[in-house]
Amino acid sequence: MVGRRPLGRQFGWLWAAYAVSAYGSGLGFGALPLIAVLVLHAGPAEVSALSAVGPAVGALIAVPLAPWVEFRRKRPVMIVMDLIRFAALASVPVAHAFGRLGIAQLLVVSAVLAAARITFGAASGAYLKALVRPDDLLVANARFESTNWSSIAVGPPLGGAAVGLFGPLVTVVADAVSYLLSALGITAIRGREEAPRPAGGSPVRAGGLIDGWRHIMGDPDLRALYLNNLLVSGLIMATEPLLAVLMLRRLGFPAWQYGLAFAVPCLGGLIGSRLARRVVARHGRHRVFRVVGTLRVVWLIGLAFVRPGVVGLLTVMAVELAVVVNMSLYTPVLATYRLERTPRHLVARTLSAWSIGQQSSIAVFTALGGLLAGRTGPRTALAVVGLLVLLTPLLLPRGRAPGASNTPGAR
Repeated sequence: MVGRRPLGRQFGWLWAAYAVSAYGSGLGFGALPLIAVLVLHAGPAEVSALSAVGPAVGALIAVPLAPWVEFRRKRPVMIVMDLIRFAALASVPVAHAFGRLGIAQLLVVSAVLAAARITFGAASGAYLKALVRPDDLLVANARFESTNWSSIAVGPPLGGAAVGLFGPLVTVVADAVSYLLSALGITAIRGREEAPRPAGGSPVRAGGLIDGWRHIMGDPDLRALYLNNLLVSGLIMATEPLLAVLMLRRLGFPAWQYGLAFAVPCLGGLIGSRLARRVVARHGRHRVFRVVGTLRVVWLIGLAFVRPGVVGLLTVMAVELAVVVNMSLYTPVLATYRLERTPRHLVARTLSAWSIGQQSSIAVFTALGGLLAGRTGPRTALAVVGLLVLLTPLLLPRGRAPGASNTPGAR
């Protein structure tokens, strides 16, 4: 279903550009924390700070960019963001070659990547809504989701093997080049794109991004989904540096097994994303939000029971598989619903506000997880995260999710 529906040549180029950067990021999965652990010999607090401070600063940088993006052509914005990410990542191996690489530079790179990712996501979401028909939004988002999970399934094992043979810096180079190729792919998209015009006044103003949050918080269902997403994203991502320290340092897993533990379960993402359209057609979005939104979080507590050897590796794979299947079904449905419920003149600001909140949540929970792990150990911190995330389904919408047609101006 997902792979057969034609969406046009322009979408094909956009999808191809996304695929190239996604596979590059798959190769570089967790590259900065790996460099911190394996090259700079950082401890749990430093690794968690890297995963927390960078996204937090990046979110702050993205705040003034959101209203600016809203009233600019989206393709040039996406190209510039790809080139910025290429330059930021390329600086890491260059600094290492001159013996100047340190945690401070990794923090700066992490912040730049976070800001560029938020800005790119806002521009690409607005561009996608204008590019495809409303009825095709779920198909398009499911294709992106499928590509994302397939890239993680393929990338980390290859990246882990490359790390074992050449060190973690090689995966950073691959990730950097992928953004350069993505920029070239977006450049190849033909067709005139009109610059959006503001209703009045200067488009770049201090309150511009607040309009995005105002729209989210003014819609009861979007508000519930947003608050739930803040907690789920923050808690799930907080496990990444904790698990890296537990597996690589405490339990002695080699880098290739660490990559494999995340790669194999990502094949489940192909299942969930391809089922999204049929599941929504049969059961409705409300049931997807309630049931699948709950199923994606109940397994995380299992990470606290990881042990050395094959059993531990299989435990991580089983937990990640359950999480990935449900997340890959849930995410494109949420992304489509969010676009449908948002007027075109607010898309970039709404997506930026959503992403900034999500990145800030990830930063806060990752920092708290690192502090807790520093005092109690990564296993205890993983257990606390696994228990807290069980409370997040309480924030999911309880009423019947309204259709996009109930929102004036949504299309």
